[in-house]
Amino acid sequence: MHESVALPASSRGGTPRARPVEDLEASLALRLPGSLGAEACRGYAAQVLAARDVWCPNFGGVQFTLGRAWYTHLEEDREDEYFANADASDAIVRSAAPGLQERMLALGSHVVGAPVVQRTGWCGPGVHIFHTGGEIARRGGEVHFDTEGLTEAQIERRAPALSLILMLQPAAIGGGLRVWDRLYDGEDFPKKPDPSVPVTQIAYEAGELVVIDSYRLHQILPFAGTQDRISATMHAVLEDGRWEAWF
Repeated sequence: MHESVALPASSRGGTPRARPVEDLEASLALRLPGSLGAEACRGYAAQVLAARDVWCPNFGGVQFTLGRAWYTHLEEDREDEYFANADASDAIVRSAAPGLQERMLALGSHVVGAPVVQRTGWCGPGVHIFHTGGEIARRGGEVHFDTEGLTEAQIERRAPALSLILMLQPAAIGGGLRVWDRLYDGEDFPKKPDPSVPVTQIAYEAGELVVIDSYRLHQILPFAGTQDRISATMHAVLEDGRWEAWF
């Protein structure tokens, strides 16, 4: 089962179709609760926390990942480091959380109704860890699009692109996702939209997969409580008739 978070009536067009991804044409986001069972979520979260010694610190330790994330390396001018260590990054994720990358690729295939393969030379699906009490917890994430991993040609032709977030351990209080009815139009550093722009807020459940159009504006909400926010993430783009994924 899945649920689409609908756009306002003035923005909708068509009706939901068989493949879950096609609901995004008329939705701010796609929610697939129960994509991973509660026991599996607890197991992966525990494995991620136990692998703290191999986490990748980003932005001076403001946030951490298991596996290397492209956007953090891009923003910190560490692009060469990302590609030089892609195989090692995947080895770390596979060792620390066996089977998680494969699960994410399989979920992506279910969403798009076609095989999803890892993008050649790039890091595979990984994990975000946001500490409770940390900067993201206090103020929330940046307002952003997920277009960093797309080529200029892909952006110019608006190649279909998705961001898939599987919640392994939600924050105890808050930490959901805010998604606006605004698509990328060349703004690499967007501001928070005017209150008149339609918006939805998604409160994740453990095991829930949320899928958004990578061109859609979104933001992680602040959170509190005793639990770190831990989520597996994968980006995907349709290129030459096949879906390619990376982190």
